[in-house]
Amino acid sequence: MKIEIPKVAIQGIRASFHEEAALKYFGENTETIECNSFKQTFESLKNREADYVVMAIENSIAGSILPNYTLLLDYGFPVVGEIYLPIQLHLMALPGVKFEDIKYVTSHPIALRQCVDFFDEYPHLKIVESSDTAACAKRIRDEQLTDTVAIANALAAKLYGLDVLERRIESNKRNFTRFLILTHHDNIEKKPANKASLCFQVSNKVGALAKVLNIFAEEGINMSKIQSMPILGKRNEYNFYVDVEWEEQKQYDASIRQILKYTHNFNILGEYERHDDEHPVTPKPHRAERSIRKYINIRRNA
Repeated sequence: MKIEIPKVAIQGIRASFHEEAALKYFGENTETIECNSFKQTFESLKNREADYVVMAIENSIAGSILPNYTLLLDYGFPVVGEIYLPIQLHLMALPGVKFEDIKYVTSHPIALRQCVDFFDEYPHLKIVESSDTAACAKRIRDEQLTDTVAIANALAAKLYGLDVLERRIESNKRNFTRFLILTHHDNIEKKPANKASLCFQVSNKVGALAKVLNIFAEEGINMSKIQSMPILGKRNEYNFYVDVEWEEQKQYDASIRQILKYTHNFNILGEYERHDDEHPVTPKPHRAERSIRKYINIRRNA
């Protein structure tokens, strides 16, 4: 079913990284529905308030977002796509605010941890944690804070009318977050797939999981991800979440037929086209940004 303007549920508010991922996947002609939690995004999809959900599932620094795997299984909505978003963090303030006037820096705890090198250079700045990067930018705009800067993405600076004082302050310039795209079962479009997200259990016996993994290898299937999650209330029992990729459909079909013999509670969470965008080249700091650092260092050493 073709949807002209998709309604996409996201965790967070407008200009969050989730909205950035949604716009990157669906295009600018997209309506995002703000939700306070990941569970609320699924409820929005369940109640047909949204056509899709965009949900972060892992980050190259922070790792897997484990509670979201449980949501995948509990709600059973199919995964129909994925998008990798480079996490680029910028320092932003109200127009006219100077770097030397800053006392507080606010952002999401994970974003703050990703900027430790920057804070090492400016230990006098006081850190204030918040629940959302974009919400921090919005608060500065709404409350007209002149002594506080936010760490967020470029979309937040544009939407909330803030000036970017310094770009790309994240310590690791190769940081990416992977987002999954989910929808209703009756909203699935038949498209060629070369990646799947699976979930299954195996018996608690020697070599039980190895048999499954060997089948993937023998059929030429690349296992790009494996994540285990304990099953609540069951000792030594786990759900295994696995992402696999293939070149030919017959390889995948053959592997699925075989591993059904060695697994139970087997679920295909989704079959979709893998995201293959090349990583962007890491930019050099802008001359103005280097000047800010030089000015502050001189001032601190004076």
